[in-house]
Amino acid sequence: MFAFIRRQGRPVTRDEAAASVGISRKLAAFHLDKLVDAGLLRARYASPGGIRKVGRQPKVYEPTDSEIRVSIPDRRHELLADLLLEAVLSEDEGETATHAALRTAGRRGRELGAAEREQTRPGRLGTERGLNVCERVLDQHGFEPFRETSTQLRLRNCPFHPLAARAPELVCGMNHAFIAGYLEGLKVSGVAAVLAPRPGECCVQLGPATE
Repeated sequence: MFAFIRRQGRPVTRDEAAASVGISRKLAAFHLDKLVDAGLLRARYASPGGIRKVGRQPKVYEPTDSEIRVSIPDRRHELLADLLLEAVLSEDEGETATHAALRTAGRRGRELGAAEREQTRPGRLGTERGLNVCERVLDQHGFEPFRETSTQLRLRNCPFHPLAARAPELVCGMNHAFIAGYLEGLKVSGVAAVLAPRPGECCVQLGPATE
């Protein structure tokens, strides 16, 4: 029904929506109102086609501007695209495209870490407490972190897959720069991000920093 309504380019009645998928008007109304509650449709009372008729106007539905994306496992290609676009726009004279991309990813990570520190004010972050914070934030960004040991954090998912497989040096490098920058911005002591690729996982691993 949602796809049908989007294609019409005009408000759609409950009867039209029900007929589009072959269900009852009552069942269609239930699902349409759920889509309204989710912010994907908006509803109002109006005459279809703008033709005024006697009696109560029917309820009509039309799509909102909300965007829907579902990805399992989580993919963040828009973040990668945003970083690459920023790198192109900010590339310095004499700087390679790869260097600009790594610089941009590192800066974005530092900004994210600094913002997290400003918001939560966690105080001094050693290895274990620092990894606890990182685990929560990296989970929000789709990395699916898990503790291999109390001081070792692996990332089960690469949000930039399958693009990472096409250009691993570039994409994995940006991933590493982003997470290392995040640690720097968050001011986590004793933790380092290192490249440790494993099949089917993110190429970055977090663990105790070595001198």
